[in-house]
Amino acid sequence: MLDNPRSPRVRAVAKLAKKTARAETGAFLLEGPQAASEVLAYRPELVIELYATPTALERYGDIARAASDAGIDVEFVTEEVLNAMADTVTPQGFVGVVRQFPTSVKDIFSAEPKLIAVLEEVRDPGNAGTIVRAADSAGADAVIFTGRSVDLYNPKVVRSTTGSLFHLPVAVGAGLADVVSRAHSAGLQVLAADVKGEDLLLARHENLLAAPTAWVFGNEARGLEDDDLELVDRVITVPVYGHAESMNLATAASVCLYESAFAQRS
Repeated sequence: MLDNPRSPRVRAVAKLAKKTARAETGAFLLEGPQAASEVLAYRPELVIELYATPTALERYGDIARAASDAGIDVEFVTEEVLNAMADTVTPQGFVGVVRQFPTSVKDIFSAEPKLIAVLEEVRDPGNAGTIVRAADSAGADAVIFTGRSVDLYNPKVVRSTTGSLFHLPVAVGAGLADVVSRAHSAGLQVLAADVKGEDLLLARHENLLAAPTAWVFGNEARGLEDDDLELVDRVITVPVYGHAESMNLATAASVCLYESAFAQRS
């Protein structure tokens, strides 16, 4: 059992909370039983190391079996060691080191997608991860993080996806103009979600949303730049009917993605 929270191995795992360490190693940090269960179910080949307290592994026997079936050894650690490794205050008994696995933008569009979420300068990790989760829930084919958005492998982003990170292709680092150009070449319309746009209900009534679509979601505070809006085909806003000052970005993205999902399946 690993019991020294100051050991070089423990420190190496903890460093993955930093972007520089993730860039150097090509790995990222995974925390909690939900994330451990999802990576073992969908992408076990990505797991480099998996740590757990004896109590946690006993409690989550399905994770122990899945790790065994995948040929992955789970190393026991003390609670103190686990807390030293983790980015959260309560890692719930599991920490993993996993290989990064971004998909190329080229491969995403080569697969003839019908629905894609594009994040342009989305900086809040919770919003970014929740949009990945919403895209997964809505049956989207992929998600693209442009180079101006938060790091996909930031621990808070990974946690916010609640495992959806392992369910669908996600590309990182592309430029928005390139993404829009590739989307058009692949036969997708590009819609931007922005407060400057026309009412989502109008797009619904025009049956605009049934076509293959790449939705672009911008910065939480500023939305999309005017130059970015000029790249897209239409700009759509989710109306606020009550007295709220605005709608959370991830919530608005969920509405847009589901509107397209409903229209494409109707």
